[in-house]
Amino acid sequence: MRKSLITLIFLFTQLVVFGQNKLLKDLDNDRIIDTVYVDSTKYTIVCKLSTKNYNAISSKPIEILNFMSGVIETKNGFEFFNDWMRAGYKNQFRYNTKTKKIQLIGMSRYEFGNAVNDGSGESSVNLLTGDYIGNWNYYEMDKDELIKIPTIKTKMKFSLINLEDFGEEIYFGYSKSCAELFYKHKKIKKTKK
Repeated sequence: MRKSLITLIFLFTQLVVFGQNKLLKDLDNDRIIDTVYVDSTKYTIVCKLSTKNYNAISSKPIEILNFMSGVIETKNGFEFFNDWMRAGYKNQFRYNTKTKKIQLIGMSRYEFGNAVNDGSGESSVNLLTGDYIGNWNYYEMDKDELIKIPTIKTKMKFSLINLEDFGEEIYFGYSKSCAELFYKHKKIKKTKK
């Protein structure tokens, strides 16, 4: 009996852990359930839509895929997340009724910075409107103080990105643009003192 109970607990734990990487939801609005999951062997996000006869639509390989990654449901689609110990990002996707494809519509990222939280904060960009919002901090060594940079609001343009076009280069491009804005506004904040 004890052995059966331990086996049952083990199987349930595996189901809970691996079940988080699979999402069952009607994405293409035909009232039939579709499937989205992270393929940890190919390092891709895979979507199977009923309107596409459940043929797999895959992202490009994501080499930086972490153990703490997966997909979760959002109101209008799904979100792919990839978290590390001190940083992470999220990418929102939804079905585009005009193109009949899964489209990237938003990205966000966070960082805790180094040991003194220099460079900590978060940002997001709406790819449909191009609106970028960043809330970042830097550490002032002379004062031994973490200083908040005023909220950065600007436009950040992206071309249309579908799931099959999505790869880590999209995230790295966003991260690079975000870092450039951080350093620019950090410099402005320091010169206003």
